[in-house]
Amino acid sequence: MKMLRLILSAALAAATLGTALLPVTASAHGRPGPGTAQPLLIAHRGASGYVPEHTLAAYWLAIEQGADFVEPDLVITKDGVLVARHENAIAILNADGTVREATTDVADHPEFASRKTTKVIDGVSITGWFTEDFTLAELKTLRARERIPAIRPANSRFNDMFEVPTFEEVLQLVQQANDRRREEARADRDDRRGRPHRGVRPIGVYPETKHPSYFAGTGQPLEEPLVRMLNKYGYRDADSPVFIQSFEVGNLRKLKRMTRVPLVQLMDASGRPYDFVLSGDTRTYADLAKPAGLAEVASYARGVGVNTAVMIPLVSGRLGTPTSFVKDAHAAGLIVHGWTFRAENYFLPNDFDSSTDPTALGDLSGQVRTFLNLGLDGLFSDQSFLARKAIDAWKAAQ
Repeated sequence: MKMLRLILSAALAAATLGTALLPVTASAHGRPGPGTAQPLLIAHRGASGYVPEHTLAAYWLAIEQGADFVEPDLVITKDGVLVARHENAIAILNADGTVREATTDVADHPEFASRKTTKVIDGVSITGWFTEDFTLAELKTLRARERIPAIRPANSRFNDMFEVPTFEEVLQLVQQANDRRREEARADRDDRRGRPHRGVRPIGVYPETKHPSYFAGTGQPLEEPLVRMLNKYGYRDADSPVFIQSFEVGNLRKLKRMTRVPLVQLMDASGRPYDFVLSGDTRTYADLAKPAGLAEVASYARGVGVNTAVMIPLVSGRLGTPTSFVKDAHAAGLIVHGWTFRAENYFLPNDFDSSTDPTALGDLSGQVRTFLNLGLDGLFSDQSFLARKAIDAWKAAQ
C-alpha cells in the first residue's frame, strides 16, 4: 500500500499537461450508480488521456477528476487471473519485427523472447506476446507503456513506472476511494453539527469482457472468474454500481443467467459480434441497432454502449444528421452510453478541432454538449477532467 501511494503521488504530481490537466480535487459527495442521476461519466481505461491506460494510476486519477465509473478491459493470465489490458496482446509486431503497438515492455525482456507467437484473435492474425501465455507473477515483472505515443507523447514520460493491475486490485482501489468518500461525508456531517448528509453514492466499475469467445475456446472462459470476483466485493444486485459490457451477445446472455448486475451490449458503427461470425448468424451491429434488435437486446441487457457514429454519422469528417438511435433505444427501455469522447484533434469530429495539429486538444466540451442534447445517458471519455467540466456545464444550462 505504501508503494501504491508513492506511485500514485508521483503520477499525480507529474501529470500536468499544460491546460489539459488542471489541479485535481477530491469530492466528498458521491457519484451516481446504475439507474440514478444522469448523465454518467465513465473513465475510459481510466484517465487514459493523461497517463498510460489500464494502470492503477489512471483509474485513481480518473476518480480524483470526477469520474462516476472506471472502465477496466479484462483479459486473463495463464493461471486464470483477470487483468486489465486493452487487449490480450500486450505487444504487437510488424512484419519486419518492429513493435507496432505495445502496452507493456515485454519486447525488451529477453527472458520472454520465446513467448513471441502468432495467433488468430477474432479472425485477425497477430504476432506478439499474449497475456494467456504468462502467469500473473511473470506479468508483474513487466511495466506498462503508453499505447499511442504518437498522439499522446507526454504520456510516455510514465512508461515503465506502473505494473499491469489485476481486476481485484482495481476493485480494491475503487473500494478504498469509496471508503474515503464515506469518511469525508461523516466528517462533513460532524462539521455541520450533526445535520444529516445527503448520502454518498459510490464510484462504480464498468468491466468489459475482451474476446470472450476466443478465451472460451482456449478453455479459460472469462465469465466465471468475473462473476466470482464481483461477488467477492459485493457487486451482486441489479442496483450495484457496476455494468458488465461486451461486444459479443452470447457471453452477455450467459452472464444474465449468472448474475443480477446490469449488463451493457456494446455496438460498433460497422461489423458484427464475433460470436455471430462463429455461429453463422448474419446479423450485424446495424441490425441490432434497429428497433427490433434493440427490443431483443433489452431482453438480456440494461443498456447499450454505442459508437458515437451510430448516433450522429460523420460526413467528410464532420457531424452529419442525427439518427433516431437514442430515441429508439430509450423506447426499448435501454439506457445509452456513448463512446469514445477524446479531446485530441486526431479523434474529434472536424467540427471541434482547434487546429491542424492532431495531438493538440480541441473542443471536447462542444462534442459532449452535442451528444448530451440527443438524450445520452452517459459517456466514455479518456479525459475525465475535461469531460466532467463539460457534463457539469451542460447540466447547469438545463
